[in-house]
Amino acid sequence: MGQGMAQRAYLGTRKGLFQFDVDAAGAWQLALVQFAGDPVSMLLHDGRDGALYAALNLGHFGAKLHRLDAGASAWQEVAVPAYPAKPEGSTDTVDWTLRQIWSLAAAGADQPGVLWAGTLPGGLFRSNDRGESWQLVESLWNVPQRAQWFGGGYDVPGIHSICVDPRDSNKVLVGVSCGGVWQTLDGGASWALSATGMRADYMPPELDENEAVQDPHRIVRSAGTPDALWCQHHNGIWRSDDAGWHWQEVTTAPLSHFGFAVAVHPRDGDTAWFVPAQADVLRIPQDGALAVTRTRDGGKTFEVLRAGLPQQYCYDLVYRHGLALADDGRSLLMASTTGGAWYSGDEGEHWQTLSAHLPPVYTVCFATP
Repeated sequence: MGQGMAQRAYLGTRKGLFQFDVDAAGAWQLALVQFAGDPVSMLLHDGRDGALYAALNLGHFGAKLHRLDAGASAWQEVAVPAYPAKPEGSTDTVDWTLRQIWSLAAAGADQPGVLWAGTLPGGLFRSNDRGESWQLVESLWNVPQRAQWFGGGYDVPGIHSICVDPRDSNKVLVGVSCGGVWQTLDGGASWALSATGMRADYMPPELDENEAVQDPHRIVRSAGTPDALWCQHHNGIWRSDDAGWHWQEVTTAPLSHFGFAVAVHPRDGDTAWFVPAQADVLRIPQDGALAVTRTRDGGKTFEVLRAGLPQQYCYDLVYRHGLALADDGRSLLMASTTGGAWYSGDEGEHWQTLSAHLPPVYTVCFATP
């Protein structure tokens, strides 16, 4: 392990939270299993104070949210977002009930304690007190275009990506499946569509450029070059150089333009990683061989990275939150629906297997021990 490399990784799975640590010899080892048997739908490591958040989806018992403060050994259960009652006479066909916490994001140092949660069935929530309470962002929930949103991977819409501008935490971009890309410049008081340039091939031709029905699978923002964003969309790869207001399709990616996960370098918005899969019904690696693709020049060219990844009879699919890049810009963590997990310490050039036998993995993140 090189100096400054990642030392701890968390994997949220269908059957619990798995913690991997680097031992004295520099090797990754499974160190701890928490919430055994419980589906962990989302993780957030808050770099401001070191807290770790774990969202659980307990089915009949509903969604739960737990926080592990830095240096603590015991988790605290905190509040979960709650929808208001649907107004009498509403024509909204969506059930106003929390189904799942699908994304979590921390604001910047200018807004300590502020968290954002994206949920199924499409509501965005804000907490000002580290998850002790949540408020529905009604300004987004009430946009007229929400009537056009529909489910993609789930049977209801959902917010899976929340990108806070590190220069100003009042500027937030969210990705909705299937409801496009939305931005606020005033902390959530007002919202505007920002999916210009995206294309939805699953819609009739006259509606394929409708911003309100786009299906971004995952959107990420480069912390050091925050005007640079990348989107793995249902119908391809898109890039923005103007903070997400306009998007350009990237057509040069090898193997497949389809997939779910994307990561961007924290200091170089031209460098991004993808995990291609066969579209659209198959959703397995091309030719049964797992690969990661990487661009270093903003999408002009790509490299195919395979060293250490299974290259025969492989059916691993990496979900949208199944790929993470550490702040060092070199350490990558990837895990799949069939329980495979891999680590790379050299920007994806070489991968080592952490496990091939985990439960299906929903979400991964690095954290500081």
